[in-house]
Amino acid sequence: MTIPRLLPTTVVGSYPQPEWLANRVVLSKLVPRVRLEGLWRVPEPYLEQAQDDATVVAIRDMERAGIDIVTDGEIRRESYSNRFATALDGVDAENPGEIVNRAGSRTLVPRVVGAIRRTRPVEVRDMQFLRANTDRPAKITLPGPFTLSQQAKDEFYGDEEALIMAFAAAVNAEARDLQAAGADVIQLDEPWLRNDPAAAGRYAVKAINRALEGITVSTAVHLCFGYAAVVAGEKPAGYSFLAPLADTTAEQISIESAQPKIDLGVLRDLAPKKIMLGVLDLGDPAIETAEAVAERIRRGLEHVPAERLIPAPDCGMKYLPRAVAFGKLKALAEGAAIVRRELG
Repeated sequence: MTIPRLLPTTVVGSYPQPEWLANRVVLSKLVPRVRLEGLWRVPEPYLEQAQDDATVVAIRDMERAGIDIVTDGEIRRESYSNRFATALDGVDAENPGEIVNRAGSRTLVPRVVGAIRRTRPVEVRDMQFLRANTDRPAKITLPGPFTLSQQAKDEFYGDEEALIMAFAAAVNAEARDLQAAGADVIQLDEPWLRNDPAAAGRYAVKAINRALEGITVSTAVHLCFGYAAVVAGEKPAGYSFLAPLADTTAEQISIESAQPKIDLGVLRDLAPKKIMLGVLDLGDPAIETAEAVAERIRRGLEHVPAERLIPAPDCGMKYLPRAVAFGKLKALAEGAAIVRRELG
């Protein structure tokens, strides 16, 4: 497939896991930071094969919807972060720690009891499987080092920067192998940058650059205010940490804007980055029309040239019903096509 020169569409990462694979009632209660018992409906001897089959379904849905840059839907993951975090040496996955999360609630997280090291591939087979099952540009996501550090209980380093940079080195080791496995885009998910903007200001750019060191394919950093299905109430109208990301080596910065309706004037602070702009409201179960998506893209173009704009959903889509997710992706592809025609 030839990727459009202007306004290529993509997804942030996740796609709904089928009901026959995952217990979505269990999933709906939280975004797990540690391993989540009782999520998978398929017995362990058959789980990998079932996840493979569901991954093919997700890839085909993205292709049928007309998405230009696809992912594996993160079908094998309980959450965007816990699969990688709990696979690292230095983490006691069996005896989690506890922190106060962004909503002020206590939550279980990986407990760091030794030096953080990535000693084995975590997502490489996922990338190989994705590459073997699509001829479209393929993206894979990793939790970013700052977010990993915020979602951990440190009982070893006793030093915030040392913990973050250890996670950055682990992410980099994985990213290098994902690049070798055929990734066209590698994305770091960093939603917790806004949780502690002071710490983000001290360490985030350095950590992200370390995590992306030596990566020559396209790279992205994703920010959001949390899954719409999980975050209660109104979302903020602006990011507490955004402009400094212009100093990262990431080629793309991904933000949500359809649901929170942020002032897109902030995008000027990110020049010359490409902007992966959220134009699908995942808090609204209604499927957008193509024209509604096109209008959101046009608003983005008031601040970012078409050569630097990548239309996308606000966030991952795993908490949506599959029919809704597919319909929204189809509207995304059709809306981008409308604006491309207008641009000539």
